[in-house]
Amino acid sequence: MRALSIALAGAILASAPAAAQTVEEQALLHQLAAEVRPERMRADIQALVGFGTRHTMSETTSDIRGIGAARRWAQREFEAIGRDCGGCLAVVTPSDTVTAARVPTPTEVVNVVAIQRGTGDPNRVIIISGHIDSRVTDVMNFTADAPGANDDASGVAAVLEAARVLSKHSFDATLVFAALSGEEQGLLGGKILADYAQAQGWRVEANLNNDIVGNSEGQSGVRDTTRVRVFSEGTKTVETEAQEERRRYNGGEVDSSSRNLARFVDGLADRYLANFDVEMIYRTDRYGRGGDQVEMLRHGFPAVRISEGAENYDRQHQDLRTENGVEYGDTIEGVDFDYLGQVARLNIVAMGALANAPASPLGVTIEGAVKPDTTVKWRAVPGAAGYRVWWRSTTAPQWTHSRWAGSATELVLPGIVIDDFFFGVSAVSDDGYESPVVFPGPAGSFVSVGDPAPRPAQ
Repeated sequence: MRALSIALAGAILASAPAAAQTVEEQALLHQLAAEVRPERMRADIQALVGFGTRHTMSETTSDIRGIGAARRWAQREFEAIGRDCGGCLAVVTPSDTVTAARVPTPTEVVNVVAIQRGTGDPNRVIIISGHIDSRVTDVMNFTADAPGANDDASGVAAVLEAARVLSKHSFDATLVFAALSGEEQGLLGGKILADYAQAQGWRVEANLNNDIVGNSEGQSGVRDTTRVRVFSEGTKTVETEAQEERRRYNGGEVDSSSRNLARFVDGLADRYLANFDVEMIYRTDRYGRGGDQVEMLRHGFPAVRISEGAENYDRQHQDLRTENGVEYGDTIEGVDFDYLGQVARLNIVAMGALANAPASPLGVTIEGAVKPDTTVKWRAVPGAAGYRVWWRSTTAPQWTHSRWAGSATELVLPGIVIDDFFFGVSAVSDDGYESPVVFPGPAGSFVSVGDPAPRPAQ
């Protein structure tokens, strides 16, 4: 057994990539991180808080109060960003009239969405989102002041800052910046966005949903400025019964496209952000709670939720008040703008990395039952100069070993037994941008089944 272990360790070490084949750092991504300005996000949140309430059923005709005024403000901001980049943004307002458990009368729910069309593969889409609506203790109270500074003006501010920074550059894939409505009333804006993406034929490779991302002081009073949580589903919401049976037998419980998107974001934080770490949470969302990314997942799109590392529940879903010396309510005083700047940098770096990388490999399969070697196969994708095969222990949280495959679409891993590892493949561009790793089969595919035929991004 000792001789076998030594031989196996030697095989793994021999399979590690040479320095020229390791994941490259990109000067552009460092530049994007440096362009973030927290003071602009402070102005965004001040403006949103200034509308009094942004409840989904609040005033829509006033210019100074309510959800209507907030939506129109967001649209003007996107339009101004578009003018600054020479018209690179198309602003659309997908909507639906909704009656639901938390919307007892027919109400128009309107998203504000800016689209930066990709220059190479415009039907491949990377989305950043945050929700613009707010609430107090009673989710049906649409008249009381509900500043919603952290939940979720902070997310909308991150979306706007991403648009400001990324619109100064061009990318292979299309970038979408979305301010969603109706989250507090039942993830309504998330569904409207997912329906819109599906109707447009977008191949959504990632949705980075930012919800509650600006507070660094937890309930206990402990301040944590160095950590953000990224939530991701382990198995796909849209998994069929047959796919579930296959996955349950062969593995894949922790390797959905969303989970490997989270791993991708985690790796970027390590390389591009100083003293700021991603904590991957193996849940779709916080325990018993939800966010707009859930609706993207229900449509088969890879999506994660990004949330601050330490929540303070005195500042969430609370009437504005003081009790026993404790200040309740989601006011701007609870936002740490330097921390929010780090969260925005993470999102912007991730969007830039994803949009300049090739699409994730298709048709990944593995073979090697009752053999000493493992064979990994995949289909070529446009824009890929080469591919990297990855593997890790079945209990490891991150991909640990890799081998460069060049432009081939098949690689044999001698001495690597299929039973003992998980495997995946990433695509690499000629300038070194690398896609997320794709786990074999439907369990890990970044392409959902049954999407309509692609159409150009609108």
